[in-house]
Amino acid sequence: MEKERSEMLKRIGKLVDPYRVTRGKKFRLKDFDPGDTGGLGSDHKPEARELLEKGIQWLDEEQDKLYAQDRHSLLLVFQAMDAAGKDSTIRHVMSGVNPQGCQVYSFKQPSGEELQHDYLWRCQKCLPERGRIGIFNRSYYEEVLVVRIHPELLKGRKLPPGAVTRGIWKERLDDIAGFERYLARQGTIVLKFFLHVSRKEQKRRFLQRLEQPEKNWKFSPADLEERRYWDDYMAAYEDAIRRTASREAPWYVVPADNKWYTRLVVAAAIVEALRKLDLAYPGIDEAGRKEIAVAKRSLMREKG
Repeated sequence: MEKERSEMLKRIGKLVDPYRVTRGKKFRLKDFDPGDTGGLGSDHKPEARELLEKGIQWLDEEQDKLYAQDRHSLLLVFQAMDAAGKDSTIRHVMSGVNPQGCQVYSFKQPSGEELQHDYLWRCQKCLPERGRIGIFNRSYYEEVLVVRIHPELLKGRKLPPGAVTRGIWKERLDDIAGFERYLARQGTIVLKFFLHVSRKEQKRRFLQRLEQPEKNWKFSPADLEERRYWDDYMAAYEDAIRRTASREAPWYVVPADNKWYTRLVVAAAIVEALRKLDLAYPGIDEAGRKEIAVAKRSLMREKG
């Protein structure tokens, strides 16, 4: 069994390594193919499905230990363009996880209360407790992506004039990198996923939403409006990844044109990170063992 797991971990490592970014200095988004499937063609889908199922099973086991040990927490940050598959990836990959130990937060336009605070505040108060997995479906990165593309939104952030400098985006990215470094030092494992979908595939998925009545609800005219800024978004994502990628808080630029492969890579990255923690159930001391023995004898004496 242990040999099988060791071999599986090697496979997982080979699967994840090409998409992990821990040093952003030379990072270029154009070096990553949204349609990549790691050499696995459609004829390998059954193999990929089996590996995903195994990964989900392992994730369930590791999450149980994470919860029991109550020392680390895991923060998963998902960012992507519209229709890249964030929701379905989260749903599939986390399908085997105990809801008691997992929290999902979706961050949309900030509320009036949230605008009364700094931009990290609304995410800070949703950070996972020790022993839990926290999932951010979009995150504080929106403030260096959407707000960067639409700088007029800064007017609604109630910042003092001196805070809106020419270098505000670099300053914010430096602050985010520092924030994530702080989290890592406190025992929070931070994994960030950019689901990298191509413009062509996004168009296909938008048309699907328009043509299939059961998917009409997913479409918003704002989606097409944002599509006009595609190149600007790609530049903003590239800068964000370049300035915030680190060993403590790596980015995974995950190919998203094929959803089955997207889910496989995300699951593999999470399992790999948890396995590296070498999690184990808490041990029981001598006093605890005596209490267990007393409780067992008490139950055995009961009738019925």
